[in-house]
Amino acid sequence: MARTESTMLALGSEAPFFSLVDVVTGKIVSRESIGSAQAQVIMFICNHCPFVIHVQEQLVQLAKDYQQKGINFIAINSNDAKAYPEDSPDRMKEVAQEMGYPFPYLFDETQEVARAFQAACTPDFFIFNEEWKLVYRGQLDDSRPGNDKPVTGESIRAALDHQLAGTPIPTQQKPSLGCNIKWKDNNSK
Repeated sequence: MARTESTMLALGSEAPFFSLVDVVTGKIVSRESIGSAQAQVIMFICNHCPFVIHVQEQLVQLAKDYQQKGINFIAINSNDAKAYPEDSPDRMKEVAQEMGYPFPYLFDETQEVARAFQAACTPDFFIFNEEWKLVYRGQLDDSRPGNDKPVTGESIRAALDHQLAGTPIPTQQKPSLGCNIKWKDNNSK
């Protein structure tokens, strides 16, 4: 497990377009089909990463708390499923159903979406405003596996609360830390 930080994409960047299959419903989910809300939370996660497993319950609670306030949540798995079968679409569907994910869980088989977002780790979080401009990127909170800090979602919650209140989100943001995205080697495409 390589501990990797977010790349911290420039604030104000426009969200890349994407169109991926939701492994639970089989439907295509795209930036256009989501529409625009006060904010869109894009989460790069996977099934096997201990950093993601550590925060899974909070991701579900966070989405439940903020979807009712008009915030969209999308989870994307970009890991190489051939090298990491635990991250295959079939297993993604099982995990989404077991955890009760209240958001689409999309599979980025080509890894083009992760590259477009400059995602580096799982979990990696991006919040875009109603114009799909980046207002937050970084950590969920200060909790990590083994550091005994509670998983609260504090950093994302604070950013979303600012966005909902129409107040500026502080630009001092801590990068997320997790497992590196499992990139395909050039021969396995």
